[in-house]
Amino acid sequence: MPATIKDVARAVGMSVATVSRALNGFENVLPETRERVLEAARKLHYSPSGAARSMVLRRTDTIGALLPDLHGEFFSELIRGIDAAARSRGLHLLLSSSHGNADETAAAIRAMNGRVDGLLVMSPHVDADFLAQNVPPSLPAVLMNAGVSASRHPVFAIDNYGGALAMTRHLLASGHRRIAFLGGPDENFEARERQRGYVDGLGAAQPTQLLPGDFTEACAAATATRLAAMPAAERPDAIFAANDAMAVALLAGFTAAGLRVPQDIAIAGFDDIPLARYVNPALTTMRVPIAQLGSQALDALTRQIEAGADAAPQPEVLMPVELVVRQSCGAR
Repeated sequence: MPATIKDVARAVGMSVATVSRALNGFENVLPETRERVLEAARKLHYSPSGAARSMVLRRTDTIGALLPDLHGEFFSELIRGIDAAARSRGLHLLLSSSHGNADETAAAIRAMNGRVDGLLVMSPHVDADFLAQNVPPSLPAVLMNAGVSASRHPVFAIDNYGGALAMTRHLLASGHRRIAFLGGPDENFEARERQRGYVDGLGAAQPTQLLPGDFTEACAAATATRLAAMPAAERPDAIFAANDAMAVALLAGFTAAGLRVPQDIAIAGFDDIPLARYVNPALTTMRVPIAQLGSQALDALTRQIEAGADAAPQPEVLMPVELVVRQSCGAR
């Protein structure tokens, strides 16, 4: 049988309450007492009960992360950043996905309440009313890529607008004039900001061409088939996809249709997922610090948990992006 806290108490000749305070880091324990308890626990290979420890400290040592999806390289990188930061602090991670549904988002938050010490939220449905109705004031939370201003929760956001503006201007500088934008879901804050950057980047000198999208490969593949069937004179000479998943699918679709990238049509994306550098031709894109977004949001959440009711309001953190020029955009 594994050793219990009573076995540790018996070994050092102390009460269970004293041993518990020593093991849980309470300050009202003498250093020599704490060392005796810890040494006995090591010798007995004592492993504390997570449930009992949670009751004593009123902590679960678990962080909840609610994301729109768990599929794809973007979310894999984001989870990697969150998980690395959590493990470095001895915290566990509870993941859930809302699948782009507002009701599922609310249900997931309710399910996590009481099971986690704090919550990371990335959802297109998050606004001030949603937060007020679904996130209890006592639950620390940090928002990622949310279009929420004046929130009581810290917000970490990517510079979607600035990145899209820079990419559009780069495509113009590369000699492209008929530049189309393959967007994301209408309700998605990131997609709207990237579209806004594209429109402002073109300015009044060039017409906009907005193609409906939803961030998925299937949507982009269908778009590639439709555009490839158009006469060359009517087809865009460059497409800026709102994320890399769609850009990679466009590349595959155009290649299958016999179009050359970038000679016949140039492509650019947004995110710089790991796959972007390995496709042929390699993808020009905006590099987003995806893993860093997750780790910094987790850091902010742990600080908020430690501060408790004394946590000061935090300004929005806007994380910079970087233009990465590769072969797919046709830049010389």
